[in-house]
Amino acid sequence: MSATPHANGGELLHALRLPELGGHLVAVPSPGAVETGATGPLGGWVRDVIAANPQNFRLFGPDEVASNRLQAVFEVTDRVFGAERRPGDDHLAARGRVVEVLSEHLCQGWLEGYLLTGRHGIFTCYEAFIHIVDSMVNQHAKWIKVSRGIPWRRPIASLNYLLTSHVWRQDHNGFSHQDPGFIDHVVNKKSETVRVYLPPDANTLLAVMEGCLRSRDLVNVVVAGKQQAPQWLAPDAAVAHVRRGIGIWDWASSDSGEIPDVVLACCGDVPTLETLAAVTLLREHLPLLRVRVVNVVDLMRLQDPTEHPHGLPDREYDALFPPDRPVIFAFHGYPWLIHRLTYRRRNHPHLHVRGYKEEGTTTTPFDMLMLNDLDRSTSSPT
Repeated sequence: MSATPHANGGELLHALRLPELGGHLVAVPSPGAVETGATGPLGGWVRDVIAANPQNFRLFGPDEVASNRLQAVFEVTDRVFGAERRPGDDHLAARGRVVEVLSEHLCQGWLEGYLLTGRHGIFTCYEAFIHIVDSMVNQHAKWIKVSRGIPWRRPIASLNYLLTSHVWRQDHNGFSHQDPGFIDHVVNKKSETVRVYLPPDANTLLAVMEGCLRSRDLVNVVVAGKQQAPQWLAPDAAVAHVRRGIGIWDWASSDSGEIPDVVLACCGDVPTLETLAAVTLLREHLPLLRVRVVNVVDLMRLQDPTEHPHGLPDREYDALFPPDRPVIFAFHGYPWLIHRLTYRRRNHPHLHVRGYKEEGTTTTPFDMLMLNDLDRSTSSPT
């Protein structure tokens, strides 16, 4: 099988014709001035990707394309369906670029086969249920690693996951739908193969997904919310922030470029919202406190550069997180992952991470932490 030219996807690969992002980017006159769901604009762009690439791009998902707000794709394609069709069926056809069935295993296997034969795709799934394919992504990542050492194996399109309906938006479903641990699972793979992105709004999500569809021989995990939420970055700022992967949000900070008293870091859309809410409280109650806000889109920027190709050099990391200043880090996933990625950094003893904890936690304790600290700092001595 390995010798057949039909399965040497790198030799068969044709780059996607990717439409411009401009018509889909959200106008943001000022941070937080408008609200939208991040995946809605993405759905419009993916629709245009399908229209421009009707033969070599598919969207895979376990019956959640519309639930994840990507339904704009049905303006140009249908769900492929080989069984009997009846009047009233919802976008079912003998041909279609959407492959949707309630089996994560099937979606994963079909997408892997699609990539290995020279095509492109995205797998969209609820975050808690993508764990079903843990062992399958293991094998695909190992295949990529080994194939890089085989000269006649050319790079193939990356395996792209879009995880939405994520852990922080499952209050109604509860504990059964809460588990951000796929991030931890993927981070354990070879560093040259895995990338993890947590864009905080619609414009950063669009910029991230464009980069993912251009990439080769990677496993890209993108986590983003679908519900209405404030939008933080205007188009140009969003694209620049994604290129850096991490950066200080000067408009939210009050350190004026000086050494801050405290750094509030955030990674993920809901943690970003909570961090900015904490900044609002601090500005009101402790206006002299110098606060720096650092947002992380590319999770692997936190790691040591000897461990991951996206890792920040120590000098750049220390410029963001001064070694002797407290850092309160609000994270989308399990908090100990941030400690794993940063344990070699000089400021690690001053790093305090707040994130998801098991047993049905539905909001981070970050806001309570900030309120408790505020109460202690403003109460009169006894």
